[in-house]
Amino acid sequence: MTGSPDPAMADDCGECPLHDRRAFLRDATVGVAALLLLLGRSRLDATALPVRFGTALGARGEERTYPIPAADGATIDKDAQVILVRFEGHVYAFSLSCPHQNTALRWLPDDHRFQCPKHKSKYQPDGEFISGRATRGMDRFAIRRAGETVVVDLAVLHKQDTDAAGWNAALVTL
Repeated sequence: MTGSPDPAMADDCGECPLHDRRAFLRDATVGVAALLLLLGRSRLDATALPVRFGTALGARGEERTYPIPAADGATIDKDAQVILVRFEGHVYAFSLSCPHQNTALRWLPDDHRFQCPKHKSKYQPDGEFISGRATRGMDRFAIRRAGETVVVDLAVLHKQDTDAAGWNAALVTL
């Protein structure tokens, strides 16, 4: 067959969804990019340590009772100055203040760590010191499990440099 294409055949193919090759390639590229974005986002969301604000369920003297967090994350109780963290099968209760100069610590979700905004001391989610002007890990409150709750004793604060054994024991294993 020589010459120009049959006009009847061109009309039949004009209704094909893949008639325009450029449109197909554009749509396919957008689809693949969206899929990669969703896969990348779900991976990041799965590794993120969410931060919530909350308050104790109850208080008795210097003790505060909190529900055991359902998943890894941090709950900040500004009233009691407590950061409650569930991380890798453990629950910790930290003082909200940086051990260097008592500035309120902040969670940096992109870096998966705590940081002091004043002098940039950095801490892992379990309170271990990474770097900065501080010389020890985040101060941990005494904590114990009571059923489906944890009880934090605000009167007992363990400092990593002067009470390493108490600091290491100040956690609840799930």
